[in-house]
Amino acid sequence: MNLTVQELKAKEKWTGYTLPEFDIEKVWKQSIETPKWIHFGAGNIFRAFVALLQQRLLNEGLADTGIAVCETFDGEIIEKAYRPFDNLSLAVTLKGSGDIQKEVVASLSESLIPAEDYTRMKKILTYEGLQILSLTITEKGYALKNGAGEYFPWVKPDFDSFDAQPVSTIGIITRLLHERFLAGAAPLALVSMDNCSHNGTLLQGAVLEYAESWKASGWVDQAFVDYLKNEEKISFNWSMIDKITPRPSDLVLENLKKDGLEGMDLIQTSKNSFVAGFVNAEESQYLAIEDKFPNGRPPLEKAGVLFSDRETIDRIEKMKVCTCLNPLHTVLAVYGCLMGYDSISGEMKDPLLKGFIEKLGYGEGMPVVVDPGIMNAEDFIRDSIEVRFPNPFVPDTPQRIATDTSKKIPVRFGETMKAYIEKGEKDLSFLNYIPLFLAGWLRYLMAVDDEGKSFEPSPDPNLEMAQAYVSSFELGYTGEVHNKVKELLSNKEIFAIDLYEYNLGEKVENYFRELIAGPGAVRRTLEKYIS
Repeated sequence: MNLTVQELKAKEKWTGYTLPEFDIEKVWKQSIETPKWIHFGAGNIFRAFVALLQQRLLNEGLADTGIAVCETFDGEIIEKAYRPFDNLSLAVTLKGSGDIQKEVVASLSESLIPAEDYTRMKKILTYEGLQILSLTITEKGYALKNGAGEYFPWVKPDFDSFDAQPVSTIGIITRLLHERFLAGAAPLALVSMDNCSHNGTLLQGAVLEYAESWKASGWVDQAFVDYLKNEEKISFNWSMIDKITPRPSDLVLENLKKDGLEGMDLIQTSKNSFVAGFVNAEESQYLAIEDKFPNGRPPLEKAGVLFSDRETIDRIEKMKVCTCLNPLHTVLAVYGCLMGYDSISGEMKDPLLKGFIEKLGYGEGMPVVVDPGIMNAEDFIRDSIEVRFPNPFVPDTPQRIATDTSKKIPVRFGETMKAYIEKGEKDLSFLNYIPLFLAGWLRYLMAVDDEGKSFEPSPDPNLEMAQAYVSSFELGYTGEVHNKVKELLSNKEIFAIDLYEYNLGEKVENYFRELIAGPGAVRRTLEKYIS
């Protein structure tokens, strides 16, 4: 078996696989002639989730075109994981029961690389009937400047010149929007599906920074900037997306090989993307999008997408990011690294760690949870703790989730602390599990696990700065703590509040003293406060 359009015609070979129920070649031809959806970011979340939404509509006759996908950062993904398989993909759903569901996805009508296909991209963007430009480029993809306020090297050329073809993702998108403007200024929805707060506003800010800079240089007219700011022409939709899509698994690969499916080898690109002809993901998934589509949209609600106004999308996002999933994940990440775990599901078998996130989520998060109205917070957090995290067939690791922890803390924990403050609480010392996590992060920064073995902390833009505050600590230390960590624990950029101002700084210090008492102190501390 090989994953190609030609081989799919021999349906008898594909026992155990769900195949597309539509005429693939007809849909692709229609998609090229009348494109309605282009997506930027060809990674695993797109293939395992977004592409399947359109596949559902195609299967049910509710759509007649697929999605053109463009990869602006790592062209090897297209070259090695798309084109060898005729742009088909294999979506493997890993259920907690151990069952594996395998579906061939054919909703990707064409795959594009700007260096080769920029002319085709212009043709798509200037087609009047195009409805959606969506993105999964990760939160970092929207950043234009470094900490010193200087444009990144891969961004600067697009601000310095309008003659050459743009190279940065947002630069490419903004130039293509300019082409659409010149071709008649047809409306379009820009939908960020990245897992970051107020993602539509983040995208809008980046696009407008390019456009206004180009206007200042005399390369575009004010009318183009006005076009981008006119919500009846261009929308920058907020969304909340959630589905765990780890890198392709060796275990899944072996399963596919037993089926006789060839060519699915795991690939690490030169830019460290991990891809294959298949993607594997959990069964649970959530997507809510602000319902503002000035040129129309497919009926994605029939595929399970929730649509509402911006305020509701904001509440859903806060519910997930601040209470029902992300803070729990981050606790498991930090303490999992300290306690020697290499899988989230493995951690969930540890009653101390499971108890930790239960007490944090139900006890300290839920009393101030943001109620979105159209999604039940109790159901969401229960799904996270009882179904999603324990799934042993989702090969996710605490080390992956611990990436950029310092950037996650102010949202995942700071917003909960601020919610209590907004309710009138001036003394937050009644909180136990948020400060226990924060103390655990200080302990993590020491890069020594609970057995006293060194480990490599996950990448974090503030890692070097934060580690400097704990550099003089070692296991068994009994000396002075306050003066060494006070400046860090007062940092509102890291914690969203000055912890000492609300009587939490000293509590974090006390937990930290217990966590560094010696080998085994992390587990003993959890036994004391969780059991």
